[in-house]
Amino acid sequence: MIRKEWKIPFERPTVPEELLQGGCTPLLASVLALRGVSTRAEMEALLHGGEELLEDPMLLRDMPRAVERVRLAVERKEKAAVYGDYDVDGITSTCLLTDYLRSKGLDCIPYIPDRSEEGYGLNDAAIDALHEQGVALIITVDCGITAREEALYAASLGMDMIITDHHECGSGPLPEAIAVVDCKRPDENYPNRSLAGVGVALKLVCACEGRGGDMVERYCDLAAIGTIADVMPLTGENRYLVRRGLEKIRRAPRPGIAAMLRESSVDGRRLTASVVGFTLAPRLNAAGRLDCPSVAARLLMTDDPAEATALAVELCDLNRKRQSIETAIWDEANAMLASSAPDAPIVLASDKWHQGVIGIAASRLAEQYSLPAIMVCLNGEVGKGSCRSYGGFNLFDALSACSEHLIGFGGHALAAGLNIRSDKLDDFRAALAQYYRENKPAPVPEVQPDLLICDPKLLDIDNVRSLDLLEPFGNANPRPTMCLCGVPLESAGEVGGGKHLRIRARLGRESFEGIFFSHTARELEIRSGDLVDIAFTPQINEFRGHVSVQLLVSALRRHDGEALCDRILNGDRQALWAAAAFRPERSDFVRVWHLAEQQGFRLPEDTGRILALTPSGMAEETFCLCLAVFGEVGLLSSPGGGIRGAAAEQIDGKADLDGAEIMKELKSV
Repeated sequence: MIRKEWKIPFERPTVPEELLQGGCTPLLASVLALRGVSTRAEMEALLHGGEELLEDPMLLRDMPRAVERVRLAVERKEKAAVYGDYDVDGITSTCLLTDYLRSKGLDCIPYIPDRSEEGYGLNDAAIDALHEQGVALIITVDCGITAREEALYAASLGMDMIITDHHECGSGPLPEAIAVVDCKRPDENYPNRSLAGVGVALKLVCACEGRGGDMVERYCDLAAIGTIADVMPLTGENRYLVRRGLEKIRRAPRPGIAAMLRESSVDGRRLTASVVGFTLAPRLNAAGRLDCPSVAARLLMTDDPAEATALAVELCDLNRKRQSIETAIWDEANAMLASSAPDAPIVLASDKWHQGVIGIAASRLAEQYSLPAIMVCLNGEVGKGSCRSYGGFNLFDALSACSEHLIGFGGHALAAGLNIRSDKLDDFRAALAQYYRENKPAPVPEVQPDLLICDPKLLDIDNVRSLDLLEPFGNANPRPTMCLCGVPLESAGEVGGGKHLRIRARLGRESFEGIFFSHTARELEIRSGDLVDIAFTPQINEFRGHVSVQLLVSALRRHDGEALCDRILNGDRQALWAAAAFRPERSDFVRVWHLAEQQGFRLPEDTGRILALTPSGMAEETFCLCLAVFGEVGLLSSPGGGIRGAAAEQIDGKADLDGAEIMKELKSV
């Protein structure tokens, strides 16, 4: 059975009246309140914010110097190169800036390094090749912030360099370039420090042109794809760029994107950030992972529909090849870990793995073992590694602390890359394990729904459809997750050849169908008639003209009432609304009182031992509510004044159980 730690929100959700008056449904208002939105103005800014969310690009450090140098290159008709990265953010950045410079009359070379042969970032051989072609100005996108030696080498050849990046700057000095534009510079005051690399490139273009709106309209589709693929926070400026970019793709996609949508069987009219992240981005990434980034770049820049179709087909073929390689690496990595379960960051190495695919396998390992994972592709005495975090562990800080064992590293808190000598692997693994033990993040429950749904009306079509206003979903603006707690499972059957689970659960007088992909009833040890807890995202399902609400299940278990019972026993009135479905009847009170009045009876202190006394066939929450009501009316008392350790008491007259405040609260819900 799959076991995960759950944290169910038992507090009654806040529903700001001002949001309801502003046209929000109760469900949307509750979600917005959880995200710090309580006024109509805040709601309008989040849901419908426009160009006012765009920050002035000239606020970025060194942007004036970068603009001056680009304009000089245009004036002189110099030959330029845009030096990018092989991931989606780097590819879209390269295409965006290359297209802009060419539109200004420059002979511009897009250069994306070979992942296997050159690795990430600038290198002297590439600079030599560009110099031989007559390049006078190199502009980096999505890379370059740590290229101190390479910037000096380019300068020694008489080449100027502008660096645009969004990665961490590290502890050393900034490269000596004409301009260093990076939203994460230590001395940066730009309001949005979470731009993607393509976002920084777009800012440069807007600053050069002086008409930001025109450039945003021209390139917002590329900015949206790169920002989503690089998992940047979809708030404020980023949210506006992504929303506008998705609208442009739906309305008038450039030929390459239209072809990719067709080959991926995606309805462009229903394009969302999730579709970009899970369908389009992996195909674009596959080109870079398998050392063919130019295929993706040509696709995004072509104006020829026929060429776009051919390139889109090639990308889909590359993606299938990538999936096959990934599966083989994943199987081998799991075999390496089969002998013992790891308790520190996973560091694995092999000379058989493909450098471009190990990052995906590292992500899967991190999720599988709930630990940071690093996979290193060895080539002789040197290896290149891809690192993925888990549970909020800051990888960049960890690699900094262990840098004495590395040739070099770079990246973010959640994902990074490194170079290492093979004879340093054991020392690095030990140092990283020690750092992890000393800086281990606090455990986070794996299942943390945003809302507990107790009223089936919150899951009607209007409420669920209103959540679409929160699109685009992504980092810092996730799709809200909800849960049902202790609901009867009416049916559970396998679909998709036994691979998936279709369920039907009842809440109050309403029943809801749900689908749980890649899980079975046997694996979960559930069956019809069980009380279950369900974590899900609600979605609108349209089939043959019939519209209904469907639960897209993310976690499912047999009902566990201990957390709510613990709060009831502790006298937490805030949690009573969540227990309303378990309100005791008179027959329940009678059964529990017969237990309590037995000679020598006294409740244990521990919640688990109290729940073990629950009468057969009675819900644990109902039992605890009976005890709490008895405590309120004086039929149970303890030296500490609470329910724990309490024994039966005789009172004068008849106890008014229905008049207890707890019962009134339960009935009001």
